[in-house]
Amino acid sequence: MPRIFIDGDSGTTGLEIRERLADRRDLEIVSIARELRKDVEAKRDLLAGVEIAILCLPDDAARETVRLCDGLGARAPRLLDASTAHRIAPGWVYGFAELGEGQAERIADAARVANPGCYATGAIALLRPLVDAGLVVAGMAVTINAVSGYSGGGRQMIEAYEARRAPPFELYALGFEHKHLPEIATYARLSSPPLFVPSVGDFRQGMLVSIPLHLDTLPARPKAADLEAVLARHYAGAIHVRVAPAPSEARLDATALNGTDDMELYVFANEAKRHAVLVARLDNLGKGASGAAVQNLALMLGARG
Repeated sequence: MPRIFIDGDSGTTGLEIRERLADRRDLEIVSIARELRKDVEAKRDLLAGVEIAILCLPDDAARETVRLCDGLGARAPRLLDASTAHRIAPGWVYGFAELGEGQAERIADAARVANPGCYATGAIALLRPLVDAGLVVAGMAVTINAVSGYSGGGRQMIEAYEARRAPPFELYALGFEHKHLPEIATYARLSSPPLFVPSVGDFRQGMLVSIPLHLDTLPARPKAADLEAVLARHYAGAIHVRVAPAPSEARLDATALNGTDDMELYVFANEAKRHAVLVARLDNLGKGASGAAVQNLALMLGARG
């Protein structure tokens, strides 16, 4: 029976992963005693005795755990890192199984997997197939707007919203240095970072990521149906990602996929104006974090596809 260590299981992502695995009888979840969490030797011994360690830590702490594993040689566990620390690092496989052909197999065989960011998951899911198909050019100016539930902002933000001390809606990261930008540019195959404007609303979880497009500025001057067809081909057969028809009421509820590990992709368009908006909808704690980690863990433990 594989032994799994969730390093940082008191935070939102770690707690969600533990809850999702709680009823599993085909693996053993191990923990380190609270009083030993800062004991390096105790942690090293625990890491040497598990098959996979899931890192739900701040970036610096995740790097420290990786260094401990580096010192274990052949006794080191495989790693699944939910932090931002290793998403574009050499030697790490990006944990978005639907990224492209063979990606799920690469995750399954990897010693080290970096779980994607929530916003990045939606943006890359929309952009990568269109870039690969030549409908979106790698060097074009891309704008991404997104809104997330407050659970993605960490303990202080969660406490502020639940104590009614936070505004109902706010933009943030307006210095345009959001931590998801490097992975979005890398895995969407953009040659420069997009203009990314994230926001948070007064709801616990749920996410919409949207990308506006002027269709006549794209090289092939495609119709919205062309964009949708490329996305549909790319995700044909995917379990957790699906392309859905744009609803006739032309509106989307950010919370509709809460409690699932799924993501829906939409193309909204006005052909007369030659305007389109690509939208990804997901649960920021599901496909955007803990759900993706559990999906990657399953692949690492031998599931395929």
